[in-house]
Amino acid sequence: MAADPALIDWVAEAMAPLGVVSRRAMMGGATLYCDGVVFAIVGGDGLWLKADAASDAEWDAVGAERFTYAKADGVVASMNYRRAPEDCYDDADALLRWGALALEAGRRAPPKRARRR
Repeated sequence: MAADPALIDWVAEAMAPLGVVSRRAMMGGATLYCDGVVFAIVGGDGLWLKADAASDAEWDAVGAERFTYAKADGVVASMNYRRAPEDCYDDADALLRWGALALEAGRRAPPKRARRR
């Protein structure tokens, strides 16, 4: 799941009215943050935006599929991310709208607990 640098640049440009986008490498892809709040992941298969119970209806209305992955034991799991609608790839206003929805979901998410070492 390689992160496309051009896609990350596009997201950062479109999200600029909401804040500064930064990235962190994640298993060949990237996690994107806006002013320190996680809102998206980018991988070889595209852009996935953060979702939650409060925003699920909007994602469902456009048929945005949930992010799923196969665990080592073969069980399919999902994360609270939805595939970005197609217009996000060429319409900055659409990306800003959906990105803002994802950013709000990121802000509502409970803080991560520190990892045990």
